Amino acid sequence: MIYYKCMTRYIALLRGINVGGNNKVSMSDLRDCFGSIGLKEVTTYINSGNVLFSSKDQNIVWLADECQRAIEKRFGFPVVVMVIPVRDLKAAIANAPIDWIDADSAKYRTDALFIIPPTTAEQVLAEIQKKATSVDKFFVYGQVIFWTLLKTQYNKSVVPKIIGTPIYKSVTIRGSNTVKKLLSLSKSE
Repeated sequence: MIYYKCMTRYIALLRGINVGGNNKVSMSDLRDCFGSIGLKEVTTYINSGNVLFSSKDQNIVWLADECQRAIEKRFGFPVVVMVIPVRDLKAAIANAPIDWIDADSAKYRTDALFIIPPTTAEQVLAEIQKKATSVDKFFVYGQVIFWTLLKTQYNKSVVPKIIGTPIYKSVTIRGSNTVKKLLSLSKSE
């Protein structure tokens, strides 16, 4: 009897491409790059490094490493990649706090901090909470930290203050609208 591995749908979140004119990558070239290493059904969303793909491989750390190697080989600069199975993102959003899901975008900033293995969300949260103030609201699910904040309180938030710190290298951040759109795109394909 022959057994076939099922394809799993993933989202790769690239850290630091097409930001401030640095590490410029066209999305068509990025799709080609992912396809060149055997990933299937490759699509992208917006120009900031969100790639949806399918693979039979189940090891997300290995998949992220393969993507990173392919990107550096193709484009000539290193890019950190976080890979999350769509099913894990779906579970995270299903467990996100209601004030993150239903926040009024005119008043609240709602982001998701995706934690890049081997660092854990608990390690990042512990570091953030050393300096956190009462204006920040955090909720952890898996490798995702949901962050909610009144926009008028942004200058008091700890999250912008972690930029440039060692822990920041283990994080890639996406706004709630992008996260929700990625999930909806993964369902419609």
